[in-house]
This record gives sequence, C-alpha cells and structure tokens, in this order.
Amino acid sequence: MAEMTMVKALNLAMHEAMREDPNVLVMGEDVGQDEGVFRVTEGLLRDFGPQRCIDTPLAEAGIVGAAVGLCFKGFRPICEMQFDGFSFQAFHQVEGHVRRFRNRTRGTRTCPMVIRMPYGGGIRAIEHHSEAPEATYAHLAGLHVVIPSAPRNARALLRAAILSDDPVILFEPKASYRAFREEVPDQPETMPIGKARLVREGRHVSIISYGAALRAVIEAAEELYDEYDVDAEIIDLLSVAPLDAELIQESVRRTGRVVVVHEAPRHCGVGAEVIARIVEDSLLYLEAPIRRVTGFDAIIPYFANEKSYLPDAARVVKAALETVRY
Repeated sequence: MAEMTMVKALNLAMHEAMREDPNVLVMGEDVGQDEGVFRVTEGLLRDFGPQRCIDTPLAEAGIVGAAVGLCFKGFRPICEMQFDGFSFQAFHQVEGHVRRFRNRTRGTRTCPMVIRMPYGGGIRAIEHHSEAPEATYAHLAGLHVVIPSAPRNARALLRAAILSDDPVILFEPKASYRAFREEVPDQPETMPIGKARLVREGRHVSIISYGAALRAVIEAAEELYDEYDVDAEIIDLLSVAPLDAELIQESVRRTGRVVVVHEAPRHCGVGAEVIARIVEDSLLYLEAPIRRVTGFDAIIPYFANEKSYLPDAARVVKAALETVRY
C-alpha cells in the first residue's frame, strides 16, 4: 500500500476509471492544461488527451448541461466545479434535469455522472470559496450526495460514484486535501454509497460527523478519554443522501447519548435530519438531549475570523461533556 493525500487518492480513482472505461471523461474549468486549482486532475490531459480531459469555458451550467447530453450518448462524465460556491450557476441543470431523468423517462434513461466540488472552509479563502451547501443538494430527490473524510474512502467513494448509474454529487473537503496521508490499497477499491463507517467504538456517547469536521471529532474523542474517562463512539457518515440510518440507530441504542458535528450552518443542516431520524426511531433509548456542534447561522467569515466559525475539538468536548453529565 502507498501512503497518499486525499488529492492523490482522488486523482488515482480518476486515472483508474479512465483506463478501465473509455466512456469515462473529465470536464471542467482548468482541469486539463492547469490540472485543476488543487491539482486533483494532474496528469489526466497528458495520459488521456483533450477528448477525455476537457477544459471548458467558465460556464458551470454549460458544463453540467453538456454532461447530460453526454450521458445519453453512453458516456460517464465527471464534472468539476472549481469551488462549491460556483455550483449554484449550474443548480437549475442539476435540479431540473440531472436528478429527474430516471423518473422523467420512467427508468429508460439515467444520468450516470459525477459532479465533484471542493467544499468547506479551513484554507483561508475568499467569498464563495468556503461554503458548505451539502444540505441543499441532499434535499433533492434523485441525487446521491457523498462526502469523504480521508484518502482511502475518497478513492473508494469516487470509484463507486463513477460506476453508479445515478448522478452523484461528491463534496471534497478541501481542508483535508493535503492535511494528512493514509495508506491506500494498490488494487482498485470501491465502497457502497449510503453506508457510514464506525470509526471508533465507545460506550458513553455517539459523535456523528463527516468530512473535514471528523478530524476535530477524533481529536475530541482522544481528549475525552484521556482527560475525562469518557469513551466516545464515532460515526463517519460518508454519505448524506442516502443516510445510513441503521448504523446511526445501532450506535445511539448502545450509548444513549448523541452529539452531531458539521461545519455547515446549524439551521436545516444535515445534523437536523440525523436528529429527526434518531427521535423517530430511537427516542426511548436516549438518556440526554442531543447536542449539535456546527457552523453558525451566518455566512462563513473571511479568513481572519474563519477559525472561530468552524467546529473544533474544544467545542466538541464541551458538547459531549454536557450530554454525558446531563
């Protein structure tokens, strides 16, 4: 196994898929000659040529709209939105066409495309470059929405997304792009979309998170155990549409206490849906109110104040102790 960053693991997944299937292609702004803003598409133009690694105009709606037509011709396009904040320029294509064609054609046509987008804060970026709009897309029936947290599951999820016959939105936490390395298997690997991962077993509280926020959760769990003798269980959602309700309920019924952590705003966030599912199915197992640690209900601030907006280990520890001591 080689140790890789998330950027390299995502790049590996695209190289593998494009070698395996000539109908897989990549398209987006600066993905070819400049190899992407974050170099995720490095080497694709060199290895597969301009017919399969396509530099597009600055027109997100055009990228996704063209990809719809390509799907109907048998291709499996991977569309890159340079930043998630720019994806709303293509939102009418995603909402009005991409997610609807299986239903619209009564199953005779699908849109087997992946829309990749760097998302979230933590890199000291400017406006429209640090949003976390995953709940907006998760609300749209007909889409799968997945969010890796580490290099290995990033490679496996992207491969699964490319193989899916339904459209997949892949939110890539850019704060994790080069933050750490992880061993990635030499052989191609996929993982099922819609399944969460039990990161750490625990007895006292379930902490449910995803994306870059998972790093703060892992740090908090270590502090909880070392300093307060609190044994936290950690669930990494990996997919926010669909949710792995089964694993969530199993964890909640073991611990009886829950903290949900994400960097998107609190109001109508993914955490609210997770809590609703828990209340519907496992209310009588709860021994304390559920706590949320999230971004605030405000536009993410510029980099001078960015750290105060994003969930960190201290906020997670505080919420977990409040829940355990209730």
